[in-house]
Amino acid sequence: MASRLKEEIKQSKPFSGIEQEALLNIHRTSSHVAHFLQQVLKKRGLTDSQYNVLRILRGAGPEGLRCKEIGDRMVSRDPDITRLLAKLERQRLIERRRDQADRRVVHARISREGLALLKAVDPTVEAGSKTLLSHMDSAKLGALIALLEEVRLTGHSMD
Repeated sequence: MASRLKEEIKQSKPFSGIEQEALLNIHRTSSHVAHFLQQVLKKRGLTDSQYNVLRILRGAGPEGLRCKEIGDRMVSRDPDITRLLAKLERQRLIERRRDQADRRVVHARISREGLALLKAVDPTVEAGSKTLLSHMDSAKLGALIALLEEVRLTGHSMD
């Protein structure tokens, strides 16, 4: 069976192995999904990292989280959480405050404006998720999730 990926990327040579083909398929699919999300968020003036932070802070509740905790929960790692938070604060989407016990610690929480923005964006993102994956039944989606988690949990870190 001819590889659909080889056709998509117009590759004439065989992959060096099935592992390379699998990794390139994961990367290509990730890029496809990220592009969709970027198009939706761009209309609202957000990046995918900013959207991720807002979702994390919404889930954290009114107490918010420390900068490091936000970084640990990010779907895609962002090396400069402080700058990301500063931009969201300038846009009035989050609020930051120093910890009273330890002035080095900064807590961030989502603002009313941030909550309103998420409320406006969520239906489009959810509808897009369903559109992208509607051709797959629950069993296939469950298998996909399990396989992707297996790659992350058992794969060797390149760090």
